[in-house]
Amino acid sequence: MYFDTIIAGFGGQGVLLMGNVLAYAAMHAGKQVTYMPVYGVEMRGGTANCTVVISDRPVGSPIIHEPVSAVVMNRPSAEKFGPMVKKKGQVFVNASLIKEGQFTTRAKTVCWVPTMELASDIGNRRLANMVMLGAVVQGGGMLTIQQVADALSGALDPRYHKMIPANVGALKAGARFISEQKAAKKG
Repeated sequence: MYFDTIIAGFGGQGVLLMGNVLAYAAMHAGKQVTYMPVYGVEMRGGTANCTVVISDRPVGSPIIHEPVSAVVMNRPSAEKFGPMVKKKGQVFVNASLIKEGQFTTRAKTVCWVPTMELASDIGNRRLANMVMLGAVVQGGGMLTIQQVADALSGALDPRYHKMIPANVGALKAGARFISEQKAAKKG
């Protein structure tokens, strides 16, 4: 099994947290993992991205030139990373901020996830990143939602452990959205 992704967006969107949680979950599942965060000098509003590589074998490098997937939370990230994804890959797009036709990709699958709307439906728009992470996990098939939920306590600062149930709800909302989209395409 091999999976790699670039997760990108503005600082403050929880991009690095998404990668960190994914890496923790993969480690707890016994996988080989690399996680490499990259961010601008601004705390919020600047660019942020990270790479996560998950494999059954040792990972040689955290650097990805042609990712299997990309998660893009804003238009500049979509424009930069969307075209890099492999032809048989997938791009997970924050449809709350990016509209169709605003970037190109050669990826086989593009998943348009209305992250902010789904997060609002569960009561907290700031959980848009966890909604997206749930969508990525469900769509990527490398881990289960339960494995990611179980990793939250290790990935989150203990001050935020009280938010774990809300984060799990957001993960499940994103996973449910992808499941419903797949069922609609089959039906």
